[in-house]
Parts: sequence; C-alpha cells; structure tokens
Amino acid sequence: MIDVKKLLDNPEEYKRCLTLRGSDASVVAEILKLDLQRRDIITKVEKLRNEKNIKSKEFGALKKDKKDTSELEKTIKQITDDLVSSESGLQEIQSACDALLLTTPNYILTDVPEGRDSSNNKVVREWGKKPEMSFKPKDHVDLGESLGVIDFKRAGKVTGARFVFMCGLGARLERSIINFMMDTHAKNGYSEILPPYVVNEQSLIGTSQLPKFKEDLFKLENSSYYLIPTAEVPVTNFLADEIIDYDKLPIKFTAFSACFRSEAGSYGKDTRGMIRQHQFNKVELVKITDAKSSIEEHEKLTQDAERILQLLGLHYRVISLCSGDIGFAAAKCYDLEVWLPSLNEYKEISSCSVFLDFQARRAKIRYRDPETGKPALAHTINGSGLAIGRTVIGVMEQYQQADGSIIIPEVLRPYMGVDRIAAK
Repeated sequence: MIDVKKLLDNPEEYKRCLTLRGSDASVVAEILKLDLQRRDIITKVEKLRNEKNIKSKEFGALKKDKKDTSELEKTIKQITDDLVSSESGLQEIQSACDALLLTTPNYILTDVPEGRDSSNNKVVREWGKKPEMSFKPKDHVDLGESLGVIDFKRAGKVTGARFVFMCGLGARLERSIINFMMDTHAKNGYSEILPPYVVNEQSLIGTSQLPKFKEDLFKLENSSYYLIPTAEVPVTNFLADEIIDYDKLPIKFTAFSACFRSEAGSYGKDTRGMIRQHQFNKVELVKITDAKSSIEEHEKLTQDAERILQLLGLHYRVISLCSGDIGFAAAKCYDLEVWLPSLNEYKEISSCSVFLDFQARRAKIRYRDPETGKPALAHTINGSGLAIGRTVIGVMEQYQQADGSIIIPEVLRPYMGVDRIAAK
C-alpha cells in the first residue's frame, strides 16, 4: 500500500506514476475527495467532543448545586448521538479510502525504463553464450518423454492439463536442483525456511496478492484459506506485525515450496510442457531491509539469483522491466530469462523485485530506527532463486546431445550420482 501522506503532498507525482504504468490516474481524484471528506468530519468530531466536554462540566456543576439538568441532558444526548454518527461516518470513509488504496499500485523508481509493454523492456546484461548445436534441438517435452523422465499423459489422467509427473532421473534432477539451490543460498547467508503451503487472507493482503489478483489464487472450499502462489507470501509475513532490531537487518530468507496458480487470463499461453503450470516448485529469496539499503540489497539479491544460473552454466540475460510491464507491487523489477534452444528465445526464470515499504505497510513489518528510536516501516525484496521447473527445462535443452541424451552440469553431479541422462 502506498503512503497516502506522500500522495496528498504531491498528487501530480503519483498521477505521473500511474500514467507511466498505464493505469487509470483518476483514482488520485477519488482519494483526494475522500481525504477532504475525512478532514471535514474530523473537524466536526473534534468540535462535538469539545462541546460535549463543556456541557458535561456544566452538567456536573448543576448537579452539584442540585439544579434542574433535564434540558442539559437532552442537549448532551443530542451531541452524543451526533458524535457517534460522525465517528461512524469517519470510519466508513477511512474504510473506503483503505479499500481504494489496496487496489492502487506502487510508485516506481526513477530509473525504471519508460514504456507501454514488454517490447520496451531493457536488456541490462547477458551471461554466457548460446550453446552451439550441430543438430535441430528438441524441446523438453520430446526430450523428457523419449528418455522416460517426464509424463504429461498420466498427469492429465490423474489430475488434468498443466500438471506433470517427473519420473526416475527426471525426478532426481528436480530434487538435485532444489538441494543445490538451497545449499548455495545457505552458503551465501540466507536462512532456510520451510513454510506452510496454506495461508490466510491477511497474509495475501500483506504481500499484495489480494484483493488485486484473487482470480489467480486457489481458495480452499468452505474455508478462509488459500494455497500459496509463491513462498513469498508466508516468508514475508513471517515478520508481520513485528518490530525488528535494527542490528539484525538485512534479514535474508530462502525457502523451497510448491506453488499453486490458477493461471487465470493465460488461456492459450505456453500450454505445451512445463513452462506454465498450475503446480510447480520454486526456491524463493526474501529480504527485509531498512529504507536506506533496499536498493543496494535488491541488486545483491538479483546477483544471488544469477549465481545459480552461472554455476549451472546456463546462458541467460537480465531484463529491467519497463513502467508498463512492471508488477503491481514492485517499485523496480529485474527478470532473469534463460535461453531455450527449441524456441530460439528467452523465457523468464526469475523476477527480482524491490517493493520499498509497499508490502511492509500492509503487513506492519517495522524496525527500530537507530536515529529516532521509533518504529519505521521496513523495505521488502524478493525474487525466485530460481523457478525449479524452468531450470529443469533450461538444463535439459541447453545440455542436450545429438543422441538425445542430456549431460548433467558438473555442480549437480554430486547430487545426481550420474553425469548423463540417456535412453535405456
């Protein structure tokens, strides 16, 4: 949630931000209108409270002198009724303003590229080289099925579309990648968390999935619980409603989890294989920082995610998302995109975002400011470190051989126990 005081101080700045995002800037006028109404009612409430205090003192004096208080009692009752009504109206206006703020996006940083859509995203850097192949590369579906390590047909029978069975060395490859990622991040100072896969509504509000993206979530029937769309939700909310000691910052968490998404609005998009599924595994990176260091820590977290791709020897690039393509809650976002030879294009494998205090305001995550001694809103950062299924795809496709086998990257061999996946 944005800082409404910042908006009120400079509404034109936020209008410009919304315009750059391609969002409706008329919401600013609505917020200003509600704030004006709120101020008017606050003035009325303060006046009524003052009148009630004066009349109450008069009532006490009359009572002490044993004089008639009937008319004054009527006056006090009327003031009390007006006060209750005004306070109720104030609460309604505050609730309306809060509801509006929950659906308005974050500010964006000044160095975010301007643009309407993904075609305006900026390539920041590339790492490695595209693998040279003397044969026509297969996609992960054909590779996996021919090697007997992926089974979509049986997953469709058991569950439905956009689910998969990983089998044999395919299952071991996924498990090896998970363990490799978690071990690497732990060595880099991240504390490991194994989170619940079910969260309450407030946790999803805290990390901005609700109310904006409700249709993308799986809600458990006859309950107020949801399956997590990402470990970002439980891990960020781990410190909700808490005040953190400043000397503990930045706090760095890494978590493996399954993720569940309805993929509403993605009909017909990436329907083949494991690129876009309803259930997938992911390793998440989350940082809680102070306000001064969040930009620097965002860069470091992005590099930590990149390090996984580098150790795996996978060619990738880093994209800075433009204002029209950046996520609802993000102030700035880098996408890491892995090269897929079968498609002759890059596919996102991680999004690394800094949210400033947008999530922390919703989740009430604070730290003790050493300069003032008072609580201050923390800044939050997260990114995939990485999406497991897409990492599996990247390894399969970039390390495939002419005979249909797949070479295992060296860093995974201690986990796999083999150096190649080949047809039996």
